[in-house]
Amino acid sequence: MNITKEQIDDLNAVVKVAISKEDYQDKVEKILKDYRKQANIPGFRKGQVPMGLIKKQYGKAVLVDEVNKLLQDNLNKYLTEEKLDVLGNPLPKQQDNFDWDKDNLDFEFELGLAPSFDVNLKTKKAVTQYKIVADKKMIEEQVERIQKQYGKLISKTEVGKKDEITGFFANEEEEIDHKTTLEMDKIKSKKAIDALVGKKVGDSVTLNTKGLFKEDYLLSSALGIARDKAEDLKIDVTFTIEEINEREPAALDQELFDKLFGEGKVTSEKELKDKIKEDSEKQFEQQSDQKLLNDITEKLIEETKFELPAEFLKKWIQISGENPLTADEAKEEFEKSEQGLRYQLIEGKIIQENELQVQFDELKEFAKGFIKSQMAQYGHLDPKEEELESVAARVMSNQDEVKRLSEQLMSQKLLDLYKEKANLKVKEVSYDDFIKEAYS
Repeated sequence: MNITKEQIDDLNAVVKVAISKEDYQDKVEKILKDYRKQANIPGFRKGQVPMGLIKKQYGKAVLVDEVNKLLQDNLNKYLTEEKLDVLGNPLPKQQDNFDWDKDNLDFEFELGLAPSFDVNLKTKKAVTQYKIVADKKMIEEQVERIQKQYGKLISKTEVGKKDEITGFFANEEEEIDHKTTLEMDKIKSKKAIDALVGKKVGDSVTLNTKGLFKEDYLLSSALGIARDKAEDLKIDVTFTIEEINEREPAALDQELFDKLFGEGKVTSEKELKDKIKEDSEKQFEQQSDQKLLNDITEKLIEETKFELPAEFLKKWIQISGENPLTADEAKEEFEKSEQGLRYQLIEGKIIQENELQVQFDELKEFAKGFIKSQMAQYGHLDPKEEELESVAARVMSNQDEVKRLSEQLMSQKLLDLYKEKANLKVKEVSYDDFIKEAYS
């Protein structure tokens, strides 16, 4: 077997594979002999079928199969040994009237080659790195929410402007019959507030769904219907009151602090607010980091210029899927995936040049940190090391989880690298301003 490469240009090449009869004959003969031993053909005893008949019936199929195996194995080996960085897979060139009866068989494969380029993390224009701070207003609102959440319910005889009302929403035509609890301070409609204030248990009021709540998403849960159905709903609904309660805020005392954070970890209102600020900003950091990662990705794609073997890739997309595409469909798919492919190449070069690797031990520690944060969401704030080890072992035995965590850890390594080396400008903002600037 002889394999040679013809370079067409910087991004395209053709690999020629010459296979002689000696490369495949012994293997084909052995398989056909095995077929002969097992063949059941009427008129012949098992194992006594003439070899000529076996070759006539199975010879061509066995030959094609073995030659294709030879091609695949040796072509992959050649690409590895020659260190050819190919995009997609080699595409066999169409050969009309190919003669499988010849002793020497010649094949050609088109290659799309990865471009050569440099990546400069110091982009021309600085990328904004947002530092989101929890301002005084946000902290005070969070303290109020905590006091309300852990406060006591006091039964009342009639509705006031800050009460919670449990009852049923009903509308026969829309098949609405749903029990819910309304918080008066979340109702936006002045007409609705006026209709509810002063009402007693057993009373029914008619409310219109348009602009009923301060937050639109609350309507679907209140009525027990899908959010898309609730979006443009403008109907009258009947609300029948079953229960009226006033929520007395919880006192900011040690009992509440211990309930929230564990015994003795917070001992004053100031420490509570400091803790809220710290935890909030830690959560905000995840959002600002994701924004930074997305923005740097876009900037690197924009400023890192290189050509791709576009025609080869369109051809590869056209024939490589489960169902072949038309030329126009393949072109459309290429245009959709081009930015992603460019960043894959850029990211791969960054990882290689900066020797970023994911080691098993650090992946295991990363998994334990992820598990610990998941446990904290369910109130398990201080898991034992043996417990973390046990859960991590189960997670690490699942290949899909290992792949997912490896990708997350590599993203974190890239983010750390960008924070160290990229051209960044830090901007301190409140959470509301971040949402306005980042996603407007």
